Amino acid sequence: MTDETLNISYIINILGENEANGVSAVSPPIFQTSNFYFRTVGQFRDAISNEKENQIYSRGNNPTINLLCRKLDALEGADDALVFGSGMAAISAAILSNVKTGDHVICVENPYSWTNTLLNSNILPKFGVKVSMVDGTSTEAIFNALRPETSVIYLESPNSWTFEIQDLSVIGAFARKHGITTIIDNSYSTPLYQQPIKHGIDLVVHTASKYLGGHSDVVAGVCCGSKERIAKLFANEFLTLGGILSPFDAWLTLRGLRTLPIRMEHVSNAANKIISYLKTQPKIDRIYYPYLPENEQFDLAVSQIKKGSGLFTVEVNSAPEAIEDFGNNLTYWRMAVSWGGFESLIIPSCTFVRPGLYSSLPPTLIRFSVGLEDAETLIQDIDRNISRL
Repeated sequence: MTDETLNISYIINILGENEANGVSAVSPPIFQTSNFYFRTVGQFRDAISNEKENQIYSRGNNPTINLLCRKLDALEGADDALVFGSGMAAISAAILSNVKTGDHVICVENPYSWTNTLLNSNILPKFGVKVSMVDGTSTEAIFNALRPETSVIYLESPNSWTFEIQDLSVIGAFARKHGITTIIDNSYSTPLYQQPIKHGIDLVVHTASKYLGGHSDVVAGVCCGSKERIAKLFANEFLTLGGILSPFDAWLTLRGLRTLPIRMEHVSNAANKIISYLKTQPKIDRIYYPYLPENEQFDLAVSQIKKGSGLFTVEVNSAPEAIEDFGNNLTYWRMAVSWGGFESLIIPSCTFVRPGLYSSLPPTLIRFSVGLEDAETLIQDIDRNISRL
């Protein structure tokens, strides 16, 4: 095994474990408490003067939560981390921590839908923050969107439907030159396959409900960065808005981390087998996956991402009715939102086509999230039903 593999194994299985329990428990205990008491006023006074470093109330610090944060910042190559009650809570706090009235945000097109809502609907615009949506595959488009009041560049590389990639090193260097904070959603790759901080990105967010938790039993979010940035976030948006993670959900996420390398290896390999099969099917017009050699951004993907994960999208040459028939008859692929859990999922983009709901996606896309089932079983399930398309 490589030193890097050993380091990942150490982080996931050993780092911080002894400090977390003090009783040599193989599985760290859940500190299911809202409050911590003090024996003297002096101890209380000292603790409350630095809530970031002391356990006072679980809205701020908790041993189970802190153990998870320590492992996540180490995996991401960051100095510190905070965990939240959802990925969207982490994204919102990271952005709000770095904007004020009159500021301008540059965001890549086609981000996570609720990120788009935060930036462009009735949240940030209500407080006088302007947003420019740009083609993330073009660094020039990002550079040309710069204004004197730009404070944040928000990235999703790759995004979770059509998998556009941004050149992180170039954008990170540009942003630092101009004093702009960069934030990236790294949920697709996980810290195992991409570490944006090494490319000069300031804050890395995840929806831990996906691969990090991995069992579809927890909703959680993560934000990693420098100690200074995380301390600022902790003292303001984190404590004030209160979008915290419970100790039990932190423990569930810790449990998920134990198998993260094995699960990521499986879904990556299985996705490649399934994609190879789909390439032979005449009803498939296009496959969106960053690690396909025919992908226009393949060279950039290889330079930043170690492997593709288990999420990909196909564009089919079929009517929405046929796509519905295909989805309705699958056995192992279930239809649901989200991705990154143990189960294999699809979501047809025609799901979003209904009165009153606008979608920028064409109605001919089907997104696949490969779970832990055997690849051949999943291929057979598709093969039994692909004639419906």
